[in-house]
Amino acid sequence: MKIPKTIGIIMDGNRRFAREQGLTAFDGHRRGYEKLKEFLDWAKDAGVQHAVIYGFSTENWNRSPEEVSYLMKLLREVMTTEIEEIKKRGGRIRFVGQRERFEKDIQEAMVNVERETKEGSITLWLALSYGGRAEILQAVKGLMKKGVAPESVTDELFSQELWTAGMPDPDLIIRTGGVKRLSNFLPWQSVYSELFFVDTYWPAFEKSQFEAILKEYGERERRFGA
Repeated sequence: MKIPKTIGIIMDGNRRFAREQGLTAFDGHRRGYEKLKEFLDWAKDAGVQHAVIYGFSTENWNRSPEEVSYLMKLLREVMTTEIEEIKKRGGRIRFVGQRERFEKDIQEAMVNVERETKEGSITLWLALSYGGRAEILQAVKGLMKKGVAPESVTDELFSQELWTAGMPDPDLIIRTGGVKRLSNFLPWQSVYSELFFVDTYWPAFEKSQFEAILKEYGERERRFGA
């Protein structure tokens, strides 16, 4: 079976899942993180080499201070107490997004996690404070600061200025939660990605659904505009 090298995941539905289960939004986010660990195992076992996770968008800063504070607490916890488990699962962590918007201790923890997990066999690209338009704008500004002549700009050169530099474009993108849009996720990188939308909320997403998506992906013909 044809296996995608890179998969993008939009983990939608944590809060709706929690609400329907009579749980708090905080519980929903924690269930979502536990599902992410399961997904990492599924992807690694299937032979996927890269997974791009939309963890926190540039727009998510506009959520309630209580929810943002909890998400930062969860992020700190993951980056301190979960490193060994991530390493054991074969994960190599890379962070993409506006690192400067996080508090200093989180920025330092990101550097440490990337260093500690650099030998992992599957790369988990965590998009945090990420927005596709913001990424493209900062890439343009980066090229301008370097004085690159417009006629010298190529796809490859532009890609090197993105937060995701070095990341293969996603072969497929999965969004859970029933919403059928990309919501500012990888607009430059996803132009030829195969898109899969499932109604299931992220915390309830099952391995069998993932396997069915991989099977359908393997049956699709990717022509890249040809």
